[in-house]
Amino acid sequence: MSTPERPSRPGPAAQRTASSGGTVPGLAAAPAFTLTMPPRLRLPVLVAVPHAGRAYPPAVTARMRDAGLAQLRLEDRHVDRLGVAIARETGAALLVAHAPRALLDLNRAEDDIDWDMIEGGRPADMPAPEPGQRSNARARSGLGLVPRRLPGSGEIWRGRLAPAELAARIEGIHRAYHTALEEALTRICAEWGAALLVDLHSMPPLRAGEGEARAPVVVLGDRFGASCHNALVARGLSHLEARGVPAALNRPYSGGYVLDRHGAPRSRVHAVQIEVCRAAYLDRHLAEPGAGLPAIAAMLADLVRELGAEAALLGGAEGLRQAAE
Repeated sequence: MSTPERPSRPGPAAQRTASSGGTVPGLAAAPAFTLTMPPRLRLPVLVAVPHAGRAYPPAVTARMRDAGLAQLRLEDRHVDRLGVAIARETGAALLVAHAPRALLDLNRAEDDIDWDMIEGGRPADMPAPEPGQRSNARARSGLGLVPRRLPGSGEIWRGRLAPAELAARIEGIHRAYHTALEEALTRICAEWGAALLVDLHSMPPLRAGEGEARAPVVVLGDRFGASCHNALVARGLSHLEARGVPAALNRPYSGGYVLDRHGAPRSRVHAVQIEVCRAAYLDRHLAEPGAGLPAIAAMLADLVRELGAEAALLGGAEGLRQAAE
């Protein structure tokens, strides 16, 4: 049985503006996320951490075939610590999900459901997806809205999930989180003339590709140009290259539902996914914080400053005025 950890939060000044929202079904009144908005943003940036949640209801871990393995593989383990450090150093807003990915994946669409794992299957009044639609695309691989199986490990769960439990997770976690995210980005955009969402994740160690001296430590994703202005990723990649940080763009991770839903460059809301190698900041078991965490946090904070400065430029006169104050 896992004991929920107390959510990580930025320092004392930011705590005064932290607000929690949503609910984790089956865990008393535990919040699904915490949003921290500094008294005054120094950059038009919101850092979001959707996959590091560790608030596991006991009934959920009891249904897992191998709880320890599933948690280790599904979580972006301790990447919330990087998010906290980035927000503290840059003055960005911060949204951290406490609900675990095992309960519900915030980077999947609401309808990306494997109905074979739900009691009673697909509701009779729910139309099947049209051929060619992306609906249920990730569910078919076992990693949909509620993850069902892990590559190389098989099924995660014993038994099926009750429809009422699925509905409670969607309402208390998914809808609440994305509503809070959308409202925060709207507020930032109104203040600065533009807003940037940095969707922060961690990835297993990659192998060096053909022609690469080292495997990427950071992968930036912009949905192949759809989720943000190209000046943002160009500035980010140039910044990393100048500092000798191996990086890649959209390969093998281009972003997912979060970027699809919230990235709207024509409305001056930009979204970038950052994947950071777990071996760079965790121990050799990729389970607990390692000696490299402070350096990686500092590197990411510098990157977010660069991205935030570019977002301020994209905000035009209002963004430049705010940045100069």
